[in-house]
Amino acid sequence: MQQQRPGSRNSGGPRVNEQILSETVRLVYADGEMAGVVTIAEALKAAEEAGLDLVEVSPGAEPPVCKILDYGKFKYEQQKKSAEARKKQKTVDVKEIKIRPGIEDHDYGVKMRNARRFLEDGDKVKVTMRFRGREMAHQEIGQALLTKMKGELSDVCKVELEPKMEGRQIIMVLGPM
Repeated sequence: MQQQRPGSRNSGGPRVNEQILSETVRLVYADGEMAGVVTIAEALKAAEEAGLDLVEVSPGAEPPVCKILDYGKFKYEQQKKSAEARKKQKTVDVKEIKIRPGIEDHDYGVKMRNARRFLEDGDKVKVTMRFRGREMAHQEIGQALLTKMKGELSDVCKVELEPKMEGRQIIMVLGPM
């Protein structure tokens, strides 16, 4: 049975045993059987007789729902559930591919393979085309290259940010389907 020091606070978790403040509670036994609405003293007595803890599982209900169970085991199960949920989460990274207007065919192929791999792995791809010097006079070459790139990757991505000029570079963001 969970021992609570007087005046100690349960940090963040459900209230246990003497921490439950309500006068009456809806009691559920360890086997799942409903006992109905009882006083807190009766509920604590029933939990002590079972050698388990009284845990407030639904504090928002009226009256609060309390269950008789092993609090240590309950906390352990909740930790396992949250760890499993974190493990299944996929964070979406933004991978950046930098190109220039005068990129050669082979280099373009390498960049396209990388972009396709990133998108298939579920990451976003930010394509940055930088113009240097006199290349600024031929921005249509850069726009055509980005349009070609969009067309070739259309089967694995959707365009999240259309190509737009920012200073001396054009930026486009592609997201996975």
